[in-house]
Amino acid sequence: MDGTYITAVRTAAGSALATRLLTREDASSLAILGTGVQARTHARALCRVRPITEVRVAGRDARKAEALAEELRRDFAPWFTGRIAAAPSFEAAIRGADIVSATTHSPEPVTRREWLSPGTHVNSVGVNQQGPEIDAATVADAVVVVESRASALAPFPAGAADLLHPIRDGVITGDHVHAEVGELVLGTKPGRTSEFQITLYKSVGVAVQDAAAAALVLRAAQQRGVGVDIEL
Repeated sequence: MDGTYITAVRTAAGSALATRLLTREDASSLAILGTGVQARTHARALCRVRPITEVRVAGRDARKAEALAEELRRDFAPWFTGRIAAAPSFEAAIRGADIVSATTHSPEPVTRREWLSPGTHVNSVGVNQQGPEIDAATVADAVVVVESRASALAPFPAGAADLLHPIRDGVITGDHVHAEVGELVLGTKPGRTSEFQITLYKSVGVAVQDAAAAALVLRAAQQRGVGVDIEL
């Protein structure tokens, strides 16, 4: 199996789950920050869980952002009737968006609190030891959900700079993490409790989820009678 593809799809699926659990049900505008593999899988996954009518793509390279917007317009054409366009900046993509998905490797914030409207949900899957892609003010104001507290708050290189830097600087403590996404699924912790809350799902990747995703692929292949068995 192609581990790169499985990881990309699984990461986006995790964000889609968090989006379904944390966003307002009427959320319809999506900002995609970044132009790589994760940007593509996130655009495809998030449009499945909310009634998205507008997708804005932003990246450090305007040509890549326009190319991705065109690719999504082409791929979504059979079923998507909304608007997909490149935005001139991260700020322009974010302002007024109901959902923001940061999928960059940026060592400095591409999402800032002053750009977010009340009630916005943010997904962040970028990991860079040098710095966070989400600013500390957003983290401080948000209801923060992670895959695993142990992973997200682990020392570098495993943990999330978006959380570790604000903790280091005294902006928040580790207790600021509201829940693991599994706790929301089980109902042991509440998700969004107000339409005006800022919510943040921070993903650093958990290997067991890749293994579980691969097991699902294997089961589906066996059920459909496809693939080749190889003895090693």
